[in-house]
Amino acid sequence: MTTEGTVEAFRRAEELLAQRRPLEALRVLEPVVDVAQDKPSVLLLLGRAYFFTAQLRRAERAFLRVLEFDPSDHYARLVLGRTLQRQGRLTEARAQIRLAATMYPDPAYQEALGEINAHIAVRSS
Repeated sequence: MTTEGTVEAFRRAEELLAQRRPLEALRVLEPVVDVAQDKPSVLLLLGRAYFFTAQLRRAERAFLRVLEFDPSDHYARLVLGRTLQRQGRLTEARAQIRLAATMYPDPAYQEALGEINAHIAVRSS
């Protein structure tokens, strides 16, 4: 695949994900991952597509790989936390989302942290 073809496929996969068509996005991303598996942007998009298709272990691996390249990627930490949350791993999820909210004090991140804390509180009672 040419560099131009890779970029086009990546953009097409982004569009498909925005249209809530993650399975199609995964198919389009396949050749991109083959040539750009060490690119955080590709791994992040791949992880999101896996997340939206409930392939949570694969999503987790993709987000962890992004964090290997850039431990300060707050968005990767947020979506990793959401992925762990969907797996019922609330304590791990809270740690990741807390880090994300500390790095990037966005109201949506704070809301995600509050949601996790509420789930943990309900489980504890």
